[in-house]
Amino acid sequence: MAALLAAGGGVCLWLAFPPYGLWPLAVGGPFALALATRGRSARWGAALGMLLGSSFLFPLLSWTGVFVGDLPWLALSTFQAVFYAALGGVSALVGRLPAAPVWMAALWVGQEAARSRIPFGGFPWGRLGFSQADGPMGSFAAYGGVSLVTFAVALTGTLLACAIWRSLLWRRERRAGQTRAVAWLVAAALLVPVVGALAWLPLPGSSLTAGGPTATVAVVQGNVPRAGLDFNAQRRAVLDNHVQQTLALADKVAGGAASQPDLVIWPENSSDIDPYKNPDAAAAIDRAARAVGVPILIGAVLDGPGEKLTNVGVVWDPVEGPGERYAKRHPVPFGEYMPARSFFRLFSDQVDRLRRDFVAADEPGVLDVGGVRIGDLICFEVAYDGLVSDVVDGGASLLVVQTNNATFGYTAESEQQLAMSRLRAIEHGRTVIVAATSGISAIVAPDGTVVDRSELFTPYLFSGAIALRQNTTLASRIGAGAEWAATATGLAALLAAVVLRRREPPRSNVPSSARDVTVPRNVHANQQGAR
Repeated sequence: MAALLAAGGGVCLWLAFPPYGLWPLAVGGPFALALATRGRSARWGAALGMLLGSSFLFPLLSWTGVFVGDLPWLALSTFQAVFYAALGGVSALVGRLPAAPVWMAALWVGQEAARSRIPFGGFPWGRLGFSQADGPMGSFAAYGGVSLVTFAVALTGTLLACAIWRSLLWRRERRAGQTRAVAWLVAAALLVPVVGALAWLPLPGSSLTAGGPTATVAVVQGNVPRAGLDFNAQRRAVLDNHVQQTLALADKVAGGAASQPDLVIWPENSSDIDPYKNPDAAAAIDRAARAVGVPILIGAVLDGPGEKLTNVGVVWDPVEGPGERYAKRHPVPFGEYMPARSFFRLFSDQVDRLRRDFVAADEPGVLDVGGVRIGDLICFEVAYDGLVSDVVDGGASLLVVQTNNATFGYTAESEQQLAMSRLRAIEHGRTVIVAATSGISAIVAPDGTVVDRSELFTPYLFSGAIALRQNTTLASRIGAGAEWAATATGLAALLAAVVLRRREPPRSNVPSSARDVTVPRNVHANQQGAR
């Protein structure tokens, strides 16, 4: 029964994320894990956590193997599920403490904090908070970041689990401990609506033009010749697609059908031909910039340093050419560089399909584009709290996510990444511009509303006024404070659980069937007498 419950919790988590987006089901994960591990040993808790993590992550991350085969998908999903195994083990331990729902919810945040950093910089995909862009708890992101949203979702689930557990226990102990069982039920019944009520905290709103002076921003999605790993086999075609879309925008401006933009944004990989070394590529970009008459933020792959590559966003001025640029700080391991290449080659020669590694930079992506201070994030970087916070702290009044999702075809990856961008908009009170080569490009208002978006593998053009916001949310000001506070709380509870467990006298005289359930001592006595 516990195994089915854990597996069902993982399925609930999967369905809470795009493409299904059934966000209320997210509480099912913490609910199932709390209920399944209640009274279990840490070892059993770990097994149940592994089962929950596997049933969640294997379908969620299926897009990782769509063009490269099953091995990377299976390896990534299995490794990430190990974090849920650890969560299950520690949840079983702290589940014996008073106020267990709070400690278990805090440990969910701690698990995500570890998973977002370990190894190779971590992989934050599938954090509970990222499922809540359409739910009321998403507003917590403005007050404590994605981690506070995770805590709220997890606490709701663990409270419900505790309420059910106590109600079942109450039936078995109508005389002994009845008052305490009632108290737990009342507390759970009161706290759940309180969490829901607090979720309706005010947000900036869905207007793109309120909250500061405006600038007209144009976003270009030029599309690619085909999906898959060879999306850029016709690199010049990809560049030309973006040039042609920009020329079409210039024609609309000249004809009065569109307003003159202050800046134009192209996506990641819009020029995989190094424009610093290829005069033809530079001339094509120059042509587009001169035609539209304003700077273009392009996405380019630079040849170097040395044998390596650099993924950059470059501000291309219509008069002066290339100027400020941002180099990606967090290249994707196994996608943009191969860590421990010789070691992983022992398992698969697929590692050598990535012939040249991308280098990592260390400067935040705060750029001046046509007088607009933007925060540039490249592709998966939107998933990392610190990278987003750095550009907001650097004074960015508009967040830009340059991305290329052509590698993942018609999978849910683009929708899942857009959900992250929506939470970032709420978290920092900024409009977020997502510019993708093949989609999904989108304009996200500061309250997480998607005002406009493209479809996959179609050309797309947006031009409109957007407020340049300077106000900061509480989440922006406290940074990782909520995450560290929750993690420290969870670890303190875990330490207390370990210490208390070591102080407990041996229970060898208790039947094995009863050892899996933690109930008051007088209930054990009553049960023994009944037998």
